[in-house]
Amino acid sequence: MARVAGIKDVARRAGVSVGTVSNVINRPDAVLPETRARVVAAIEELGYVRSESARQLRAGRSRIMALLVLDMGNPFFVDVARGAERAARKAGLGVMVCNSDQNPAEEAEYLGLFAEQRVCGVLVTPADASGRNLESFGRHRIPFVLVDRVASGPDSCSVSVDDVRGGALAVGHLLQAGHRSVAYVSGLGDLHQIRDRRVGALAALAEAGLPPEALVEISSDRLDVAAGRDAGARLLGLVPRPTAVFCANDLLALGVLQALYAAGVRVPEDVAIVGYDDIEFAAAAAVPLTSVRQPAVRMGQLAAELLLEEADDDSGTHEHRNVLLQPELVVRSSSAAHR
Repeated sequence: MARVAGIKDVARRAGVSVGTVSNVINRPDAVLPETRARVVAAIEELGYVRSESARQLRAGRSRIMALLVLDMGNPFFVDVARGAERAARKAGLGVMVCNSDQNPAEEAEYLGLFAEQRVCGVLVTPADASGRNLESFGRHRIPFVLVDRVASGPDSCSVSVDDVRGGALAVGHLLQAGHRSVAYVSGLGDLHQIRDRRVGALAALAEAGLPPEALVEISSDRLDVAAGRDAGARLLGLVPRPTAVFCANDLLALGVLQALYAAGVRVPEDVAIVGYDDIEFAAAAAVPLTSVRQPAVRMGQLAAELLLEEADDDSGTHEHRNVLLQPELVVRSSSAAHR
């Protein structure tokens, strides 16, 4: 195998110093045009590619931004990643996307990897409700921004959606359609987003003069379609059965829809369904799904912009901010008026 050309080979071929080659690569305006042309020709002839990892070690900073999400199988987080990448590319950075799978131990491992790689910053949707993982990561002095979670302290920025408002929108819509018993298909109870959506649902019931018992909770340890099918099967066994279902995300809602359809239960005539996130598949379901839309792309882009702002702040004057975006109810066929 042929040896890979190094910066010394380029300098030798162009008849210049290693420092001149470095200037051509990093500060081309500082080199005379004739000399710069010789160096560029040597680089092209030898096929030289600079060692980015070595440059990062010298600079103490990477050109990579990390994004750690709960579940890359959820299209919501794919959209968050798209937004983050949009801002990162504008700044000349790349994005490394990793999946904690809602597991605090895996989250801790990835945060350790990010510290070792000296990433310029981290966007993270925390899996560890205690906050210990991020507290430990903070000792590395690498900036991070919480995504889809409100920061609990003054030491970090966050970009999130008002999930209490979102839960109230979903259940309020079902109550306006005439439903008086609503099932809430939730995920992991230690996720703040799930708890906040439940708080909003209960607030909508209270505003309508209904007791908390009108919200029948069906819990799950996952937030995917399979978990939704399981929740749908349990819903079918309830007596009396709620006439409406609010799901903590669209994947759960699609699974519930599948279970009801397989059992011959009509949606929305027998049971109405509202999801959360408004992923692309929601509108394409067999019965188009009513959902609470989160501005996921915007969320990722704003979080990345906040991260870049902090990473570029050499004066130490950066002020941490908590950006709270508003959800929007998108009404489709799965929640037509109850008769």
